[in-house]
Amino acid sequence: MRTDALRTDSWRTASWRTERWLIGLGKAVAVAAILLWSLFPILFIAVSSVKPGQDIFAVPPKWLFTPTLKHYVELWRSWGVFFDALLNSLLITVGATLLAIVASTCAGYVYSRHSGRWFGASIAGLIIVRLIPPIVVTLPLFPIVNALGLNDTHLVLILLYATFFVSLGTVLMRTFMDQIPRELDEAAAIDGASRLTILRKVIVPLAMPGVLAVAVFVIVFSWNEFLFAFVFTATRAKTAPLVISEMIGSIDGVDWGILFAASTVQLVPVLLFVVFMNRYLVAGLTAGSTKG
Repeated sequence: MRTDALRTDSWRTASWRTERWLIGLGKAVAVAAILLWSLFPILFIAVSSVKPGQDIFAVPPKWLFTPTLKHYVELWRSWGVFFDALLNSLLITVGATLLAIVASTCAGYVYSRHSGRWFGASIAGLIIVRLIPPIVVTLPLFPIVNALGLNDTHLVLILLYATFFVSLGTVLMRTFMDQIPRELDEAAAIDGASRLTILRKVIVPLAMPGVLAVAVFVIVFSWNEFLFAFVFTATRAKTAPLVISEMIGSIDGVDWGILFAASTVQLVPVLLFVVFMNRYLVAGLTAGSTKG
């Protein structure tokens, strides 16, 4: 009997290990499939940017080739406007991010420290506004922007990008600030601090992960945005995505090597930024998910 029991326990242990091994293998295959699905377009663009032109769309694909920087050199020579547009994208992204952070932080603090029927209704309104497709508000804004003389300026895109993200930023900041005890506000007020001082010296340092999460969202959106730039800019404030779209519609035909080189140059800064700030991006996405 003892021998049979030992055999049964051994069989159960082996079965349990096999089951765990199969589950681990399934997870590894699923993760590999997701990574391949997500990273393949990026890798294809980056690799194609250093491939000889005749090898980019070769059938069957050429995995072994001699890398070349020819497309990057041609990009510099033929599309100097692209690098001017990159500078425009940088200026607009920085401006929109700073403006969105200031507005979202102030609004988030008000919503966090006050409650009531109207506050609840207005926060729901902020979420609804964020869900409206940008094209719905873009075209009606065009005559207004034109009348104000803001067309084809950096300022109009800074205002639009910041405004578009203030609603989401306010909701995120309110969630982060709700986790800061109100007793800190009261203690600072007893010491004579004003509301603005409390926000600047007490709340913002403690809510810095939320500020960085909002910054990540605004930077990624502003750097890649196309629709607003297409409608409200022409030459002076043209951004990088707009110039890349012009490469596709070139009357001389599409030079895919240069196009992939430009896409890689435009992609690398924001990709590195997202990787570096990944934990704040995750914090923003999961904000409030564990709130009891």
